[in-house]
Amino acid sequence: MEEATTLVTPQMEASKGVWHSFETSFPITATDIRRWAIATYWGQMPPRLFWDEEYARTTRWGGIVAPEDFNPFAWQLPRELTEEELRLQGAIPGQETKKGDNILNGGQVDRFSARMRPGDVISSRSRLTHWEEREGRNGLTLYTYNETEWTNQRGEWVKSRVMTLIHY
Repeated sequence: MEEATTLVTPQMEASKGVWHSFETSFPITATDIRRWAIATYWGQMPPRLFWDEEYARTTRWGGIVAPEDFNPFAWQLPRELTEEELRLQGAIPGQETKKGDNILNGGQVDRFSARMRPGDVISSRSRLTHWEEREGRNGLTLYTYNETEWTNQRGEWVKSRVMTLIHY
C-alpha cells in the first residue's frame, strides 16, 4: 500500500478562507440569559449582572448581558448539515474510510468582544483558515484550523473560535 504524500484535498484548497455555514439566532431574551446563567452556575448564585436588571443598570454595561460562554444557537431548529460540515465531523454516509479519516479534536481558542444582550440577533459563519501537515507516529498527520465568527445585528464582532482538528 502506497503512503499518502498529502492529506490536503482539492476541496480543501478550494474552500480555504471561504465563509460558509451561515446561521442567524433567534432574538436573545433576558430569560434565555437568566436560564443559561442558572445552568452554568448551578449550585451557586449566578452573578447579578446576568439576571437582576435593576443591579445590571448600575454597572458599566447599563443592563443585563449574557455570560461570554452564552450560546444563542443552543435552541435553533434542526437543519440539514452540509456535506462540508459532515466531512469535518467525519460522518459522510456511505463514504469509504481511508487514511486521514481518523479525526481528533485538537482543542479550541475563543476570543470575546461585544457582550450579548437581550434583543440581540447573532449571525454566525465559519471557514477553514489554514492547515499544517507533519509526520507523526501514526504517519502523515494533518492539522486543520477552522474559524467561527459571531457578530450582532449592529455588525459588532461578538466572538470568534478557532478549532483545531487532527486528521491521520
